[in-house]
Amino acid sequence: MDYIYMTFFSAFIVVIAIFVLGIRIVRPTNRGLIERLGKYQRFANPGFNWIIPFIDLIYIINITEQMIDAEPQEIITNDNLNALVDAQIYFKIKSDEESVKNCVYNVFDVNNQIVNLARTTLRNIIGTMTLKSANSERGRINGELIKILVKETSKWGMEIVRAELKQIDPPKDVQETMNKIVKAENEKLAAVDYATAAETAADGEKRSSIKKAEGIKQARILEAEGEAEAIRTINEAANKYFVGNAQLLKRLETTQKSLENNAKIIVPSTSDLVNVIGDLAGVVPIKKS
Repeated sequence: MDYIYMTFFSAFIVVIAIFVLGIRIVRPTNRGLIERLGKYQRFANPGFNWIIPFIDLIYIINITEQMIDAEPQEIITNDNLNALVDAQIYFKIKSDEESVKNCVYNVFDVNNQIVNLARTTLRNIIGTMTLKSANSERGRINGELIKILVKETSKWGMEIVRAELKQIDPPKDVQETMNKIVKAENEKLAAVDYATAAETAADGEKRSSIKKAEGIKQARILEAEGEAEAIRTINEAANKYFVGNAQLLKRLETTQKSLENNAKIIVPSTSDLVNVIGDLAGVVPIKKS
């Protein structure tokens, strides 16, 4: 009786051990492929999964976005310069069963294959370009790299998210020459900007001088017109009161100057000068009877 009890107890312990050893927990970021005796058995979704210990094997596949470095390499450009090129590839395994199976059964070591494919593709693309165009057309290189990677990995069960050039470095002596060229171009642009500013300032001063000269000219014209108007008024008065009496005008001017100095002058009443003064003052001389 004790023997039977011990047998059942031992069998129960073995079953529990086998059950515990067969437990597999798959995280949400992973998917699993279960093989039995070397043959694909079933797909393991996130959560609790059980396999037969020592008979079944489970391969866990990460389905989150991953980044791999294509590793720096020297590429000879179309203008026979050695450029040090590096790129980064972002990809992820699709989460469906067929894609997960393809990334394991259709390609060996998917990460290493992507690196080699990216390096070969970069050599083919940049090898047809000059160093200058390669530096200025990084977007085009990234686009062509993604296009080729997507085409070549279509049966690998993955999605190429993006590809980015990390660096395109020319040889040291070429880099120094390029830096000097850029510096010279910047100095040239600065000189052009300074000359343009100086020209603008000179043009402003010129316009200011022209405006000032025009103002002076207009003032002088107005002043001359005022003087002309005054002379015209004097001429009209002279023509009105002193036509044919130039000598009397002269006498009147002399009298005015003399009176300014409080000088006393006796003028005969019969003089024409008295008549002129009277006319100017609106007084008519009284004639003697």
